[in-house]
Amino acid sequence: MFAAAIFDMDGLLIDSEQAVMRAWLAACEQLDAGLTRAHFLSVVGLNRADTEAALTGLLGSRERFLAIATLTDTLLANDPAAFPLKPGAQALVAELAAASVPCAVASSSRASEIRLRLGEVALLDHFAAVAGGNEVARGKPDPAVYELAATRLGVAPGDCLAFEDSENGARAALAAGLQVVVVPDLKPPPEAVLARCLHVFDSLGEARPYLPRWFPALA
Repeated sequence: MFAAAIFDMDGLLIDSEQAVMRAWLAACEQLDAGLTRAHFLSVVGLNRADTEAALTGLLGSRERFLAIATLTDTLLANDPAAFPLKPGAQALVAELAAASVPCAVASSSRASEIRLRLGEVALLDHFAAVAGGNEVARGKPDPAVYELAATRLGVAPGDCLAFEDSENGARAALAAGLQVVVVPDLKPPPEAVLARCLHVFDSLGEARPYLPRWFPALA
């Protein structure tokens, strides 16, 4: 059993990756950039710096990347409902919080962005700690962001259960010594990674019946 839970955010708690992909591809089309869905999926789960480096390389210049990123931000800003909660997220996190199970977020997004997005969907108060991709030297699949989240909770990584959606996220949590529950989003992890995980679900709601098995406070 586990003493704490650590969650990814984008594509797991918040349905942001779908919205960002749609906006990014629309911006690429408007600016005749030629990038495809496959190009976008190749950076899913990376931190901001690694994502920018990869996309800049694909686009051929920093200026081209910045133009598309700016238009993407504009398109998202014009869609106030761009980042809704994923199905089952509110109920699962609230159940853990009600049982006083310590919870943290370990995301490739910046810590300030994590707090903003979780605050917008009324989830932030359920988390005792946040660890962002800008706070570690290396992003997922490096384990650093999970190690930082566990440290901020004051719980050993091996006593934490991770909830992830991507290959890079699952690899990061496994490398940090956590067991992992996967709810795939845009890009499911390969079978070799899924085989190392505790469970794979279609939604976070499907994980709720398992909480008493995983956390003593809910047994």
